[in-house]
Amino acid sequence: MNFRFITLGLLALIALQSSCSMDKPTTPPNIVWIVSEDNSKHYMSLFDENGVETPNIENLANDGVIFNRAFSNAAVCSAARSTLITSCYGPRLASHYHRKMECIQLQDSMEMFPAYLRKAGYYTTNNAKEDYNIIKADNVWDNSSKKASWRNRKKGQPFFHVQNFGTTHEGCLHFTEEEYRTHKTKCKPEDCFIQPNHPQTDLFKYTNAFYRDKIVQMDQEVGNIINELKKDSLLDDTFIFYYGDHGGVLPGSKGYLYETGLEVPLVVYIPKNYRHLIDIEKGSMTNGFVSFVDFGATVLNLAGVEVPKNMDGKPFLGKGVSKKQLETRNETYSYADRFDEKYDMVRAFRKGKYKYIRNYQPFNFDGLMNNYRYKQMAYREWCDLYEAGQLNEIQSAFFKPKQAEALYDVETDPFETNNLAKKPELKDKLLEMRSKLEKWEISMPDLSFYPEHFLLKNAIGDPASFGQAHKKELNGYLHIANLSLASFDSVEGELKSYLKSNDPWERYWALIVCSCFQKEDSKLISLTREIQKNDPELINRVRAAEYLGLTKIENPVSAISNALYESTDSAEALLILNSVVMLQDGQHKYSFNLKMDKIQKVILENKLVKIRLDYINAK
Repeated sequence: MNFRFITLGLLALIALQSSCSMDKPTTPPNIVWIVSEDNSKHYMSLFDENGVETPNIENLANDGVIFNRAFSNAAVCSAARSTLITSCYGPRLASHYHRKMECIQLQDSMEMFPAYLRKAGYYTTNNAKEDYNIIKADNVWDNSSKKASWRNRKKGQPFFHVQNFGTTHEGCLHFTEEEYRTHKTKCKPEDCFIQPNHPQTDLFKYTNAFYRDKIVQMDQEVGNIINELKKDSLLDDTFIFYYGDHGGVLPGSKGYLYETGLEVPLVVYIPKNYRHLIDIEKGSMTNGFVSFVDFGATVLNLAGVEVPKNMDGKPFLGKGVSKKQLETRNETYSYADRFDEKYDMVRAFRKGKYKYIRNYQPFNFDGLMNNYRYKQMAYREWCDLYEAGQLNEIQSAFFKPKQAEALYDVETDPFETNNLAKKPELKDKLLEMRSKLEKWEISMPDLSFYPEHFLLKNAIGDPASFGQAHKKELNGYLHIANLSLASFDSVEGELKSYLKSNDPWERYWALIVCSCFQKEDSKLISLTREIQKNDPELINRVRAAEYLGLTKIENPVSAISNALYESTDSAEALLILNSVVMLQDGQHKYSFNLKMDKIQKVILENKLVKIRLDYINAK
């Protein structure tokens, strides 16, 4: 045996190992988020054949990973960003109502995730949009402003920086009739793909082209930030996430739990000096599902910071995450309640190619007036064409009552136009998806089974703890809500017993179920009339009148108007006004003539209430 060669071999191996360990940096990586507003993946050729080229984002992907299945958990800014900053689901915290009437308070044991980075020595900056529905503590950002930059950190200090771009925000499509006539887009309108549920009109083609121009402009801004990082010699040490803050922004996307409102572009650039942290090749793509609830947890994991147990999200990159594990992820949850002045409680669950949507108040049709949405000319045209009877069945669905649950194969039906929920061959899949969604709602629990105005009065100081303390009640309300999924005959007795409950929110959900069934049953009519006259909760009087109006048993206008006049709570009044607009603009066209001098002054001071009243009075 030649000991000399063995010794030399061992020394060479030790030297190699030493060299490899010296190659790994001893400090944690820098992390940058570049966030564009209101754009789903559908408008970028990197993700969709109908999109435009975005060369700067594409260059990032060459040295990174394309995530083909990345999702916001909410379809509007503040709800999505509140999920991002906490890595917690919105309905667990009541942080998902847009826009906030009041900010919620986190539990003492919870922090916005950049606070954990600061404790670990990071310099944290945000430029500049926050839009959180949560009270922000002083320990979150070193700087959050339009001047925030990584360049103000201490020498050698790792940083986490968020750069927001509003170029693609919904407001960019609020162009005027004159601009529509005179401004020529670079993208050719005649070449733009128009979704099958949209009218195939010149205005929709122009709106698509206009928006694609904005995507191109946004990509140039992304390139500017990348160049600044390159100028500072930071690219070898900095993970860069590019993503959209939720879907949008053509009609029926932002604000809705369809894939165009939820599925976002996501590219993560992997820096040369930290490739050892990532078990996936650069320049590759993955179909593993990742959601906004996971983003904060992922940043902490990349930074080597322990992910708190009270976060709902799970890391999708970094230590302990293999390529195989990433590829097996195939589920995402989403939620919607109030967008500005419009209420509609909807939950959704996607697993693989199947998407399940639960509409808890299906009589609230998608096209229900939402002032900010209808500032867009394309929205107004869509509605006008519906009223004129010039749309086909698929295009008209936006303005009609929905089914309580929907099931879509989003691979063959990406714009969710063919509801498969009643297909006998998919019954097992429907029940599986329904069960998964229910278990998720129970696990949080989902606070939205209380009306928002009740939460503002009773839970705003610590919603998460309130939910745990009232888990039994919340799960009971979910059970009542789900009576609408059974046949009326099988739940008739149970439904009537809940209408007589001493718990106001059991009565509340029983009334909503009555409106879902819209059965003309003499006992139901008797019970709901009694509630309409005498219930101590004004919103229950409204829900009772709503049922009687939807079934055309009696005109609901007087009862609902009187409840509004009696209300001294602006959030309660806003929910009442939602029923007014639904009954006014829906299929029965009830005519409301609200007396402004009868509405309490404190109600009229609320901006969202004023928007609703202006619309109703204009009608």
